This record gives sequence, structure tokens and C-alpha cells, in this order.
Amino acid sequence: MSECIFCKILAGDIPSTKVFEDDQLYVFKDIYPKADVHLLVIPKQHIARLDEVRAEHADLLSHMMLSLPQLAKSQGLDTGFRTIINTGPGGGQEVDHLHIHILGGSNLPGFK
Repeated sequence: MSECIFCKILAGDIPSTKVFEDDQLYVFKDIYPKADVHLLVIPKQHIARLDEVRAEHADLLSHMMLSLPQLAKSQGLDTGFRTIINTGPGGGQEVDHLHIHILGGSNLPGFK
């Protein structure tokens, strides 16, 4: 995974603006935000894509999902937020490390 940009962020080789971290997750601000608030929630365990998760990842995925509301609220997103998981090149995934986007704020873009 030495070429994975998110693994390099986890290793401290590439700087990021950390919002939250625990033993399973790392959350940071997207460097090219698409909304007023744009966070990336990544597992510390390298999993390339959502379509590569297995039953043994169930606890990790549950932890990720259950963390989203509190992470959004910590950024002032009290009236709602959007979550996106892009999967594979056909789904718009640009980094091969599973991640969830949290987007929100007054400049939340629409879908085209």
C-alpha cells in the first residue's frame, strides 16, 4: 500500500488537517472541498473499495457509519449532511482506499 495517498497520510508522510482520529478511523478535511464542509472518513485498515469489503469488515463499517452523525455535528452540520461513497473508476473513485465523504453547509452542490 506504499503508493496509496491515504496510507501515506495515515503514516504522517503527507500532511492533512485532522478532524478526528481513533483506533480504527482517521478523518480529515478534503484539500479540494466541494462544499463548505467536506470531510473524508477513512479506515486505518487499507481496503481499496466498497466492493471489496467482506464479512470480517462488518464491525469496521458499522463503526464508520455510526461515527458519521457526530462527525457532521462537530462541524456545525446540525440540519443535515450528505454522505458519498464512490466505488471504482466508474463510480468516480479517485483514491483506491475506501472512504466516505461528508459534505454540508450552505454551498452544498446539487447532482447533475
